[in-house]
Amino acid sequence: MKFRYLLAYTISVFVIHNANGQILPLDPAVRTGKLPNGFTYYIRRNTEPKNRVVMYLANKVGSVLETDEQRGLAHFMEHMSFNGTKHFPKSELVNYLQKSGVRFGADLNASTSFDQTVYQLPLPADNPEILKNGIQIMRDWAQEAILEPNEIDKERGIVMEEKRLGKGASERMQRQTFPLVLNYSRYASRLPIGTEQVLLNFKPDVIKSFYKDWYRPDLQALIVVGDINVAELERTIKTKFSDLKNPIKEKTRTKYTVPLTGRNQFIAVTDKEMPSTVIQVLIKHKAQDLKTAADYRSSLIDGLFNQMLSERYSELSKQADPPFLQGGASIEDLMGGLDMYAVSVVAKPGELEKGFKAVWRESRQAQLFGFTQTELNRAKQNYLSSMEAALKEKNKTQSESYVNEYLQYFLNQTAAPGIVKVNKLVNLYIPGISLQEVNAVSKEYIKDVNRDILIMAPEKDKATLPDEAKVLSWIQSVNEEKLEAFKDNTSALPLLTGSPIGGKIVKEDKDAALGITTLTLNNGVKVLLKKTDFKDNQIVFSAFSKGGTSLYSDSDFQSATNAASLTVAAGVGNYTSTQLRKFLTGKQIGVAPYIGERTQGFNGSATPKDLETALQLVYGYVTEPRKDEDIFKGLVAKTKSGLANRGDDPNMVFSDTVSAVLSNYNIRRTGPSIEKIDQIDLDKAFNIYKERFSDASGLTFIFVGSIDEATLKPLLEKYLGSLPSKGHHDEARDLGIHIPPGKISKTVYKGTEQKSTVYMVFSGPFEYSYENEVKMDAWEEILEIRMLERLREDESGVYAPRVEINTSKYPQERFNMVISFGCAPANVESLIASALDEVKKAGKNGPTQENIDKFKAEGQRTREMGLKNNSSWLTYLNGQLINNEPLTQVNDYDAAIGKVTVSSLKDVAAKYLNGDNYIRLMLLPEK
Repeated sequence: MKFRYLLAYTISVFVIHNANGQILPLDPAVRTGKLPNGFTYYIRRNTEPKNRVVMYLANKVGSVLETDEQRGLAHFMEHMSFNGTKHFPKSELVNYLQKSGVRFGADLNASTSFDQTVYQLPLPADNPEILKNGIQIMRDWAQEAILEPNEIDKERGIVMEEKRLGKGASERMQRQTFPLVLNYSRYASRLPIGTEQVLLNFKPDVIKSFYKDWYRPDLQALIVVGDINVAELERTIKTKFSDLKNPIKEKTRTKYTVPLTGRNQFIAVTDKEMPSTVIQVLIKHKAQDLKTAADYRSSLIDGLFNQMLSERYSELSKQADPPFLQGGASIEDLMGGLDMYAVSVVAKPGELEKGFKAVWRESRQAQLFGFTQTELNRAKQNYLSSMEAALKEKNKTQSESYVNEYLQYFLNQTAAPGIVKVNKLVNLYIPGISLQEVNAVSKEYIKDVNRDILIMAPEKDKATLPDEAKVLSWIQSVNEEKLEAFKDNTSALPLLTGSPIGGKIVKEDKDAALGITTLTLNNGVKVLLKKTDFKDNQIVFSAFSKGGTSLYSDSDFQSATNAASLTVAAGVGNYTSTQLRKFLTGKQIGVAPYIGERTQGFNGSATPKDLETALQLVYGYVTEPRKDEDIFKGLVAKTKSGLANRGDDPNMVFSDTVSAVLSNYNIRRTGPSIEKIDQIDLDKAFNIYKERFSDASGLTFIFVGSIDEATLKPLLEKYLGSLPSKGHHDEARDLGIHIPPGKISKTVYKGTEQKSTVYMVFSGPFEYSYENEVKMDAWEEILEIRMLERLREDESGVYAPRVEINTSKYPQERFNMVISFGCAPANVESLIASALDEVKKAGKNGPTQENIDKFKAEGQRTREMGLKNNSSWLTYLNGQLINNEPLTQVNDYDAAIGKVTVSSLKDVAAKYLNGDNYIRLMLLPEK
């Protein structure tokens, strides 16, 4: 038997090794073809999710192809594809899709980068008319945008607002560093957002020329994955796209690259709004292809290297006194045919040299001594475990995942052989990868040529920044240190110091209609089980009991709100947090205790195979938490350092102001400060943590996913049934924190860019009911549609206005609505007036029936998706139980949405959105 297995394995190895230089074949489950005009298509049937289809139109067209007069027009063209095509003039395309339940921006979207432009369209697949029109939309996008001059002029303002949103310290410094990093190649002068001069002044003929030259079938592909008939759709695609025409005089689609010059470069830039000092060392290399089996093996070696190096930096960051705020190194993609070894440090104030040397030392240690066999074994185990978990889910893979694979295959020739083939490659190659091979990676990547050193810092630190010679002396100093090989700190102890005694299930109730089993354990713990078939290898869970930080005084609040994170940072049972990560090698698991304002509990996930370990962790975090004085001091010092320049960042200052005003300046909601950090007492935090989890009788656990009740019940009895119980149930306290009434205006003047942020907040008491919640959900969707139509499309004043409505039952029945947008400072008042006008119309006239229909279509689509999703069910069940609402409410949706009418929404708006309590908050540039 062993001989036969070995023979089969040897033959397998022989076949694959002989094929190492051959291109890996495309996933056989996808049907692909190329039309005579060069147009490519990929079609795959996939029923996850059922009755849905995802379509992508990929174009090998990006900003790198623009002439000087066209800078920004690849991206502008993407915008114009939504502003009028042959079969969907003006804004009819977005309007039609919203009626079909597709949200603009969230579902319907597109993106433009240096080398590509991609349009995405998810649709219902069970409506032949919508599916037919979806293909027509793709056909229109491919070559039939209208590009009307007046629509172009309207879109200029929108694109300028998108450009404005990206402005700030990071963008200003990028403009200085980007050319150097990209070796002054064409990429350096072709940022997709373009230039203001071009965007505001180009003639329509210029963008039409770009469209005609580059939107052509030999550079395009349609990718369709979903619950569809492949043969039928293939016939439709051939009919629809065969008549696409390439230009008579085709321009050559040049493949641009970033050249390797052999130079070493240095740049230091400062900005008054930069909150921290960052140093990067980027060592550039020609990127490896990922086309053949040999390429795939090389990528696995790099992946193992990155994983092990990441673990070392993680361990370094968890020292009692970490030498930096953030630090690490890894092999990363760049662009233009390059990748790089990227070393990055976010330094503590005044400790740039210390932080940089610590990070460089870790890379140098790996270069000199390599990794240990135990590190490699763990990395391999993680790879194989992840692959095993993915393979078990292969029949439940989301369509979006397949689309992205085929997208990379078309755009970048990245191999997409399918998960079955990948699994074979992983299981063939991973065991045979040697420590010597992985250790060679750092020697290959850490070179002293093609190296860029970048420093980005606050302007006030400009005089103290090192020059190139100084940074090189730091590198040389570390390189000359007598370093020792890394010692892998592992433990052979069991996870827990003690064993749970175990309990018993004393009651079991079944709700056949909802498919929920409710168990009561002898210690009072309740457990809800909902078995699903949405995934084959996933269980998600949560737990809660009432109380939270609300039970503690303001003076103890900082200790209470940080109690869970400080305890987790120390580890659990016999293990520090670093040792725990190693102990959990190869397990697909996540468990995190939390203490919120009104509840405490757990969030977690695991595969069925690893669920017992997850329950051990839950038991351990309750019965064997750890406290670590050194880790605590390190976290406090790190947090304080991170706050040093917070006041220089306009967005942080505005965010803190918003929180303060909306909480009526309650100390629990205002921004972080050194004084607040000093209030954290480790002993007090640890005692609060233990107190919050000392009585499990109030805990309710919810498990959703691929559950085997017969296997799970004994585990629940063993680990949850043994949790300590006192039979005392706390109730959360009403702290009286809510948005203040009346009309309030607050303006923050911060920042140098001509950009503004606006928050308009409406709030007040609310009559909480499921029916009213649905009506407020309707207004959230409808008002966002109106803000898009008016502030963006009609007035060209914003890029992406947002409307968010929240309702609460506890501690008080209240609501709040926030309308937010970014814009030019000169347009703030007019846009606020327009937004207020829309809110006023809501109460006076109610919505249009058309917009109600859009909400219902989108709501129905979201509901259908949520009913087939484990995490959505977990969120729903958890929320219903915390709010003391019936679990059967999920069945009331049709009745509730049936009561969403023009009249009923008009009444709701008149009652709640009347402007009696209205707060306007604005961030404006410094005067």
